[in-house]
Amino acid sequence: MTAWLFFDKKYLTGKYFDESDEGWIWVFRGIWNQKLLRFNKHIPFPISPNIVISDYKRLILGNDNLNNFQSFGIYFQNFSADIILGDSVYIAPNVGIITANHDFQNLDNHVDGKCVEIGSYSWIGMNSVILPGVVLGSRTIVGAGSVVTKSFEDGNVIIAGNPARIIKKLEIL
Repeated sequence: MTAWLFFDKKYLTGKYFDESDEGWIWVFRGIWNQKLLRFNKHIPFPISPNIVISDYKRLILGNDNLNNFQSFGIYFQNFSADIILGDSVYIAPNVGIITANHDFQNLDNHVDGKCVEIGSYSWIGMNSVILPGVVLGSRTIVGAGSVVTKSFEDGNVIIAGNPARIIKKLEIL
């Protein structure tokens, strides 16, 4: 397929291409939005014009994550540290994942960034914010509207609130 003329081939694989036509729909929409209309033109994979990624080179993706770039309002602020998504992560609309904050003594400056890592098979609910340095283990569910200020590295939990805390531990399958 000629889609590889427009996007990096490594992103055009997985369940959205093998099990359905959904991935190809995103490709054609991406060609229109990114290559013809020039929204997010530099991103090497299909992405909605309503997504913000500070630095796509600092975004490390596991398998089957292309769905996270088809929605609206997701903000990946990663100009100074990496955001790492494990396999099959789901990120709802209007989520912010932030790797650096402002220096509280001089708001024109940012403090050094800290990587954010979201484990495989995790789900980040709508309107949530993940702050710098947070590590979420596999199968972590973040309730809608949560502010995640600390890590939950063991995973297999539902967290929610501001600041987020464990609401329920999940059975390991």
